Amino acid sequence: MTTIWHLPRIELRELNTVTETRPTALLTGETSWGIVNQAINLPLVIQAEPHKADHEFFKTLASDLPPQVEVVYGVGGGLACDAAKYIGWARKLPVVLIPTALSVDGFFTALVAVREKGTVQYVTTGPATQVILDWEVIRNAPPNLRGTGICELLSIVTGLLDWRYAAERNKTTVDTRFQQWAASLAAGIAQQAFKIAQGVGQGKVESLRSLLDLMCTEVALTNQIGHNRPQEGSEQYFAYAIEPRTATGYGVPYADLVGPGILMAAALHGQDISSIRDTIESAGIRLDQLRPQDVSETLHNLPAYVRQHDLPYSILNEFDPSPERVVELMAKTGLDLHG
Repeated sequence: MTTIWHLPRIELRELNTVTETRPTALLTGETSWGIVNQAINLPLVIQAEPHKADHEFFKTLASDLPPQVEVVYGVGGGLACDAAKYIGWARKLPVVLIPTALSVDGFFTALVAVREKGTVQYVTTGPATQVILDWEVIRNAPPNLRGTGICELLSIVTGLLDWRYAAERNKTTVDTRFQQWAASLAAGIAQQAFKIAQGVGQGKVESLRSLLDLMCTEVALTNQIGHNRPQEGSEQYFAYAIEPRTATGYGVPYADLVGPGILMAAALHGQDISSIRDTIESAGIRLDQLRPQDVSETLHNLPAYVRQHDLPYSILNEFDPSPERVVELMAKTGLDLHG
């Protein structure tokens, strides 16, 4: 059976208008909850602050849920909201998400990204029941988080290059075959993302609303074709591979991993990266948060990582990570610098 998933119900409203009477489980972070807890009253049964996206950890959270809980809330960023979606799915409960920044498209997808066996795996949970967005909360989020979900749209640039690259070498599957109509729609979404990036970085509500519209359109497109190839390629594989190096000590937000990955992937495809770099930075995504030593070691191991985890075919399958090539790539992308 093939399921074409829908978007969650999205409500644009002030949080102080939200009324909840059902016994609630809350997944959040200390900072996020501190921002909104005066505006929303939840009849809490239990509150947890997930610190990792390991699949076994999510399973434990779900199994430990008190039986009297009738609804699961996720308040904050991608980790808290993914945890809420997973628990709601596992325990067959409705899920309400309240993002405090438009930092990922996962608020609107039918998937949860879990870490398992050294990489990112997707669990199909179905979409949240409801997503509530308060523009006052979103626009006042830190600039390096506020609208950095735009990297999900900018990654279309390299995702499409990898998708076509795989198709030209007969490395796609029947289910992920290259479809020009889908590629054209995705390219249009990316084009609009370039246009709104500066306004997103400045916290303009008009631009943030456009970001919401574009992310929902991107999610609806990938829902329709049943896979993420138009916006997920070697840029994401780089982020997957380097993430464990940043998970302890100097943790780095998702967008600050994917942004450098986009530059890396674009350079491998022979693209002029100057406009991509300018757009990424104007949206608030930081490109200097990774230690050069971590970048170098990740690039050296990246082709083997892709083969080990059987990731969809991309230019990385034919990348020769010689020391000279890695040094050249890091210099070209500026990933040899650290903020």
